[in-house]
Amino acid sequence: MNREWGLQQLVEIKEWDIMIIGGGATGLGAAVDAASRGYKTLLIEQFDFGKGTSSRSTKLVHGGVRYLAQGNIKLVMEALRERGYLLKNAAHLTTVSSFVVPAYSWYDKWFYGIGLKIYDILSGKLSIGKTALLNKKQTLQQLPGISSAKLKGGILYYDGQFDDARLATELAITASAHGATMLNYCKANALLKTDKKITGVVVEDTITQKIYEVKAKVVINATGVFTDAVLQMDEPEEDKMVAPSQGIHLVIDKHFFPGNSAMMIPKTEDGRVLFAVPWHNKVVLGTTDTPVNEISFEPKPLEEEIEFVLHHANLYLTKQINRSDVRSMFAGLRPLVKKKGAKNTSILSRDHTILVSKAGLVTVTGGKWTTYRKMAEDAVDNAVFVAKLEKKACVTRQLAIGDATNSFIKDSGDHFIHDAFGFTQKDIEWFVTKEMAMTVEDILARRTRLLFLDANAAIDAAMHVAKAMAAIMNKDEQWINRQVSSFTQMAKQYRLA
Repeated sequence: MNREWGLQQLVEIKEWDIMIIGGGATGLGAAVDAASRGYKTLLIEQFDFGKGTSSRSTKLVHGGVRYLAQGNIKLVMEALRERGYLLKNAAHLTTVSSFVVPAYSWYDKWFYGIGLKIYDILSGKLSIGKTALLNKKQTLQQLPGISSAKLKGGILYYDGQFDDARLATELAITASAHGATMLNYCKANALLKTDKKITGVVVEDTITQKIYEVKAKVVINATGVFTDAVLQMDEPEEDKMVAPSQGIHLVIDKHFFPGNSAMMIPKTEDGRVLFAVPWHNKVVLGTTDTPVNEISFEPKPLEEEIEFVLHHANLYLTKQINRSDVRSMFAGLRPLVKKKGAKNTSILSRDHTILVSKAGLVTVTGGKWTTYRKMAEDAVDNAVFVAKLEKKACVTRQLAIGDATNSFIKDSGDHFIHDAFGFTQKDIEWFVTKEMAMTVEDILARRTRLLFLDANAAIDAAMHVAKAMAAIMNKDEQWINRQVSSFTQMAKQYRLA
């Protein structure tokens, strides 16, 4: 991927077949899908790829045990099928992980045991491991950090795990390899129309403020929780279709929750699910489900959410977690589709929705990371119909994502540029020249995950990363200082203490 080349394409290509607004999971998936079918494809993202919700997940590739409990068999089966495709197509970016539900009553042991057996059966040929009932001793072996008081046993099952931002970057690279033009830091300012039909987008390069009028046969709106803003560019009076819900995660050191299995509590005191998931030699605790009225690219964990996660985690763990033990905290917004009569976002479905406006804008929203490929396929199918493009079959069910041998090569012979940051000058050069990292945040938050693992360490490393980037990008001292200041200010809200 090369940003300067991509900007030149905005000038040279007179009309695109398919243009996608939004560089999160669904938009990136749509770019891979459209480009791999052979359509002339452009994607624009106003910040960095995966900047929003798509880098702030619970890091699970899963069918959704909660949706099984809600009786949404269709969604669970689709997600389990998509889980199988993703684990196969991106084997170097995903893993199969063991999960344990600790049971503190015999009823829970059998109730969740039967439910998780059904969960496994629904995956069919794409099953990734057999569900098993565990006795108390076996449960403690799998989850050595949990309380043994009143423990009756547990249920072992298997699901997928991944690094969300890394997958987002590899999807962008994959789309580019299939001929798509991928541009970050390019914002959709307005929709172009001819005879009341959408014919393109007014695009602003937010780095240079240069404006482009880009023509396209069809435009896909894949902007997640920002869906309504693009819908209202098309139809200003359009009712909002997204009910944002916030989920937060707290990251702690591994010694609080040793072992390799994740823990899943399917029903806490107020009915929400709690996870403790080993990730990058840390543990991710979450998540919450809080309706929010205002949306932001940097959503902040609410005090009541922080207390909820800490309180419930401490109910199950033997080592008590204090606020000062939290290395990083982050919030993400789920783009749940509004449903009449629903007063609680936790009961809104994660099914995705496709909407085609009178002017031909194709909007896709809802869903989750696991089902991104199917969402993308459905969006592109609708876009092809709207634009009357030549029909071409979707090929992404068996399409490899990224390059397991060359997606990112570290030179162990080089020195790390900072003790808290296990990457070298050559790594930074790769991120900048091959993966379109434009800011210190791009590298510390998404090309690597240091901000999400240890906010203080990320702040400490910011100056070193800025200087390394400046040497590659030919930037001056002012740029370095602006980058460090901007990143530090943003990163402070990832710290709890």
